[in-house]
Amino acid sequence: MAIETNQIVSIEYEVRDGEVVVDSNIGGTPLVFMFGKGQIIPGLENGIVNMSIGEKADILVKPEDAYGELNLEAKQEVPKDQFSGIDLEVGMTLYGQGENGATVQVIVKEIGEENIIIDFNHPLAGKSLMFAVTINNVREASEEEAMTGVPQENKQDDDCCGTGGGTGCGCN
Repeated sequence: MAIETNQIVSIEYEVRDGEVVVDSNIGGTPLVFMFGKGQIIPGLENGIVNMSIGEKADILVKPEDAYGELNLEAKQEVPKDQFSGIDLEVGMTLYGQGENGATVQVIVKEIGEENIIIDFNHPLAGKSLMFAVTINNVREASEEEAMTGVPQENKQDDDCCGTGGGTGCGCN
């Protein structure tokens, strides 16, 4: 039976770029998401649509259905003094704020005397990824989940930074 839009899906996965494991939640907390809402990459979502609970599969996701093709124009030279206090290293990931206020991830590509070159491509852009996936659960969304798009399993504990205002959570 096909997984339908707005259903809550729980999966375990391991993703590889060639022989290198780039991410895995096997033996840890399952990834829980609302199907059909763009909460996971499109190629993986399309690859699991006809799977059932308990089923395992290997799914190859091409760059255009994952993190996009590598954009060679997505590099920028920035004055080094904008990064004062940061011990820069080639390959390091930095996070900043884009023009629209969204978080932007960049990778340091080159470090010069006066400037550094940063790359705005996602680290997995241009790569075909192999996912080993197991469907742990598929269920109907509650009315609240359908409205918010947030599975119950992913909600913040109300006693921590929610309406309960619990202590020890860094809420103060």
